[in-house]
Amino acid sequence: MIVTTAQLFQEAYGRYAVGAYNINNMEQALGLFQGHIEAQAPFIIQLSKGARKYANARVLEAIIRAVESEYPEAIFAVHLDHGDEQTCYDCIDSGFYSSVMIDASHETFAENVAITRRVVERAHAKGISVESELGMLGGVEEDIKVDEKHAMLTDPDEAQAFVEASGCDSLAVAIGTSHGAYKFAGSQGLHFDRIEAIQAALPGFPLVMHGSSSVPQSEVQRINAAGGALNPNAKGVDDSQFGRAAKLGVTKVNIDTDGRLVWTRVHREFFRDHPEGFDFRTPGKEYVKAYADFIVDKSRKLGSAGHLEEVRAAVM
Repeated sequence: MIVTTAQLFQEAYGRYAVGAYNINNMEQALGLFQGHIEAQAPFIIQLSKGARKYANARVLEAIIRAVESEYPEAIFAVHLDHGDEQTCYDCIDSGFYSSVMIDASHETFAENVAITRRVVERAHAKGISVESELGMLGGVEEDIKVDEKHAMLTDPDEAQAFVEASGCDSLAVAIGTSHGAYKFAGSQGLHFDRIEAIQAALPGFPLVMHGSSSVPQSEVQRINAAGGALNPNAKGVDDSQFGRAAKLGVTKVNIDTDGRLVWTRVHREFFRDHPEGFDFRTPGKEYVKAYADFIVDKSRKLGSAGHLEEVRAAVM
């Protein structure tokens, strides 16, 4: 059952975070639903501009609808990730999305507010929530590339002013994460003092953490052992910190890279061990199971596992 992002946030705020996962194909959708049913957790499906170009937006929407019919007990929202203004309008007008993210964080503060306000007015007219971003994460995700030297943490006072001026419903904040597989060096991690300050400036307001894949060392090592050439020092977010962040108002946690790593590991190992193989359906089935297992583990770390029936009672 598709619900609004706002409904999920209302249930989760201050207690747990809702996992938001990007998908690009059928196998990811199947693993996502299967894993969340096993975990009994609500979730958010994210479609990025890149995914909409890769698989065609309407095809992805049809896949979600089809998989939903196989897992009717699932409760989830559908979200546009890192949209520009025109893509936000396309998603709003489609009637399929629960929420959209307008990413104008690369613009000046005033222009970011103006663009977000325009999207908010159009979205709210149709009951759709809007996520915006303030501050800039470093790293690479699809067509988004920000050098680490240009990355900057979100200023709490600016966050409060931005939310009041733009009218957005949730805010993606830069608190030490970054996009892609190469997130941290040394002992760098989440800036909890910054999260606390932002929550104090915006009490009760849903915060979003982007770039939150954990980049498990085991996945990197197995990929490289099967012929990959990933940086062995790749390091992500310590998912044991999710619970602490959730209690400070981080209500949505975006995870994309990890799903790609699981996909790469399963397929590299399969074709390494079966060089005669050519039927991609066999590793595809293995991936669905592996991704579902990954989702169950992440749901536990986010604290969302076991809340499905409670959310159902609240939204029905």
